[in-house]
Amino acid sequence: MHLRPLLLIVGLFCTMLGLMMLLPAIVDLLENNDDWVVFFSASFITIFIGGSLVFSGWGSEANLRVREAFVLVAAVWIILPFFGALPFMFSAENTSFTDAYFEAMSGITTTGATIIIGLDITAPGILLWRGILQWLGGIGILVMAVAISPMLQIGGMQLFRMEFTDNVNGVAPRIAEISKSITQIYLALTFLCFVAYLLCGMDLFDAVVHSLTTIATGGMANHDASIGFFNNPAIEYVGIVFMILASLPFLLYAQYISGNRWLLYKDTQVRWFLTSLLVFITIMSVYQFSQGNKDIEEVIRFSAFNVTSIMTGTGYATSDYTLWGVFASAFFFFIMFVGGCAGSTSCGIKIFRFQVIFQNMKVHIAHMLHPNGVFIPRYNGHKIDDKVSASVLGFFVVFIFSFGVIALILSLLGLDDVTAISAAATTISNVGPGLGPIIGPSGNFAPLSDAAKWVLSGTMLLGRLEIFTILVLLTPKFWKY
Repeated sequence: MHLRPLLLIVGLFCTMLGLMMLLPAIVDLLENNDDWVVFFSASFITIFIGGSLVFSGWGSEANLRVREAFVLVAAVWIILPFFGALPFMFSAENTSFTDAYFEAMSGITTTGATIIIGLDITAPGILLWRGILQWLGGIGILVMAVAISPMLQIGGMQLFRMEFTDNVNGVAPRIAEISKSITQIYLALTFLCFVAYLLCGMDLFDAVVHSLTTIATGGMANHDASIGFFNNPAIEYVGIVFMILASLPFLLYAQYISGNRWLLYKDTQVRWFLTSLLVFITIMSVYQFSQGNKDIEEVIRFSAFNVTSIMTGTGYATSDYTLWGVFASAFFFFIMFVGGCAGSTSCGIKIFRFQVIFQNMKVHIAHMLHPNGVFIPRYNGHKIDDKVSASVLGFFVVFIFSFGVIALILSLLGLDDVTAISAAATTISNVGPGLGPIIGPSGNFAPLSDAAKWVLSGTMLLGRLEIFTILVLLTPKFWKY
């Protein structure tokens, strides 16, 4: 195991996080809020430790083998929330370490679950910091999805193996090129979302924070009522559009800009995602209409916003959809698991895995009908390799098994059935709100025990890193060689 490259990269991430802490410090200073001292102090500590790690690894080659890549990904997503928790612990919020780490992990993993009560009166620095954590987590998961996950062959991500991942020792220049392009697109979408929110009536501060959390599909809002606080249809429509845009593959955006105009339209994953979303919105709209809401525009808007928010893992809400009836609660629970496209900031199982499972199921049925026939499962016109099929099926089984085990553990810790099951679902899928009066859209995770919060912090990490990244590190064989 080559540790110096790991120290270098982790140090760079910590240094970047420390520099970003200066932004909420400046905001609090301008607002005459004493928390600016906390942010400056946390920034100094984070930059100092990050800089020390950088110097410890300086001069080492940046090339990573697969084993180092596994350790690096896990280390970054475990260590950064520790430093990200410092402002929550020492600010006026005065949260415990458990609550602070939970909030920071929720931010970095773009989950959106929160323990903060009274967001409407929370200091602006803390609100901005939550948005920054989610925004950084979003860009981090994008780079991982296109540069590292295909190399690690996690859950079928090798299906998206690109030219720069074929030679592990020569990936650095190509990764830098792709990462730069994706970062520029991420920045552009964030700016466009900010402008759109501003034009639709949000004030400057709300527009900044909500643009950060919308493009990251994170969903942390500045108000307890989430987007419902604004009671503004235009803002809700803007949210729908940008949540969808953030859930499409960013690499296809880059290829679209470079001249490959039709790839975005021809991609079967994009078509499946948009079709599924439209079907789910239609189902919920018909259900709401059947329940007595006869305002067609309101029915479609409420359905479109909340379905898009939960399916993409954003977690915003315009109303407490758990009050819409038993069917609505079961429906939203189901779509929590779906997710968006691979290579986006979205989370969950992801659409391409459902495609691979469907294609293999279709081939299996065809073989049953025609035992001597030759049938080949395909994705985007290309043959799906047996290893990809096995990897996707393995991921699906382990995902559902992990969800069940976590729900059982939460039940043993004293949570009621609805809270335990929905908490396990919403955190492993990185959605945010769960179901029921405690952690539903009108509640938060503050009432849960410390033990439950640590379990859920680990679950958010497990879901964001797609399970196998963590499970591989827990196997003794990984550390033997």
